[in-house]
Amino acid sequence: MKPTILIVDDEPGVRTALTGVLKDEGYEVESVPSGEACLERLTRGAVDLIVLDVWLPGMDGLATLARVRERQVDAQIVLISGHGNIESAVRAIKMGAFDFVEKPLSLEKTVLVVRNALRQRRLEAENRALRARVARNQTMVGESYAMRLLREHVQMAAPTNGRVLIYGENGTGKELVARTIHALSRRRHGPFVPVNCGAISAALLESELFGHERGSFTGADRRHRGYFERAHRGTLFLDEVTEMPLELQVKLLRVIESGTFFRVGAEQPISVDVRILAASNRDVMRSISAGHMREDLYYRLRVFELNVSPLRDRPDDVEPLVRHFLDELAQKEGVRKEITSAAIDALTGYSWPGNVRDLRNVIQSAYILADETIDVDSLPEAVTLTRPVPARADEPATGVLRVELGSSLADIERRAILATLRFCQGNKNRAAEVLGISLKTLYNRLSEYRTAGHVPAEPVGASAGAPQGEPSAV
Repeated sequence: MKPTILIVDDEPGVRTALTGVLKDEGYEVESVPSGEACLERLTRGAVDLIVLDVWLPGMDGLATLARVRERQVDAQIVLISGHGNIESAVRAIKMGAFDFVEKPLSLEKTVLVVRNALRQRRLEAENRALRARVARNQTMVGESYAMRLLREHVQMAAPTNGRVLIYGENGTGKELVARTIHALSRRRHGPFVPVNCGAISAALLESELFGHERGSFTGADRRHRGYFERAHRGTLFLDEVTEMPLELQVKLLRVIESGTFFRVGAEQPISVDVRILAASNRDVMRSISAGHMREDLYYRLRVFELNVSPLRDRPDDVEPLVRHFLDELAQKEGVRKEITSAAIDALTGYSWPGNVRDLRNVIQSAYILADETIDVDSLPEAVTLTRPVPARADEPATGVLRVELGSSLADIERRAILATLRFCQGNKNRAAEVLGISLKTLYNRLSEYRTAGHVPAEPVGASAGAPQGEPSAV
């Protein structure tokens, strides 16, 4: 689509000359003789650039410029004048004009200024679109209690330089949390460098983290900068940190303590200024007990501790997430598709073993399969089928809680809470509603039960490998 230029000048000869040369350059060109006519034209549609004379009958050019900016018209403005002076030029630039050209006009110079102004406008528009896309991709969507608590803790942790340990099952959005912390921190203008410690072989991980010198091992034909160097003055995100070999954990401790490290094969240390964020989908205390993680590293990484709840524990967030993903697809594909309430109900009732990542994939698939509206028949069979959860051996499947005489009130309460949580298939929001208590109270009770050893090895209703923590105060 051709850019549209509006020429505002009271001299017919100037309007004719500029219209001709700019049309030859491939632009759509319109012209008006006054500031009042300019403002009236802008009410009928947008333009990309205004070439505005300073000396006009009635409302002059600077007054017109001020009115255009008051109306927040998204157009570049180039001022022209036969009586130009430095004071007018400076005032015009301060008011938001792109440039100031003196009469008699050099058509060649005017075309160059117009071209630069339009190029600047295009770059600004692309930058705004990029920022908006990044903001959408880094939005922590959801209004459940768990998500509101998580956002609150992120806001508290982000401005500091403290290290953060993030828990969450696969697909819950741990990296999104880390990116949000970085974006809200004082390091936001520095790099954010993510590393999946479980996806890199133990033999290569040291070289990838710390870099290596040329000739330090077979195949090292040049110097390599590691992730720590690339993250200098920014943030390094170590995902699945419990998968890091123990010998590298010792070296990571050294970096945390001294801010220095050695490239593989190097003799001189390198100093870095890096904030470390780490994440795990495992119970870290179990990893420590099993000898897979150093306890001293755990306490160094855990200045702040955050937990990203699984999606099954916050069904109220499913619909906002669905609409967020559909908005993303509409922006990307240029076609908006609606979704029925029946489809929303089916999605909300599913347990989402793959969490938010699983939901995003299902929505992308449904978007492709649906014509105009996403309905239940656009969803995978796994989502639309109800799968009952088998009862535990120590509780009947009838929904009746057996209480032995002589049991304490605390024991009865604990058994009632855990049985209700199983009945609700591990969904803490629903369990809290059934029990008539707040979600925060439920989290506190479960934390007490874990401390006392009353909760089974795996959290009630959780899938294998899920982290044991709940959202904790930062």
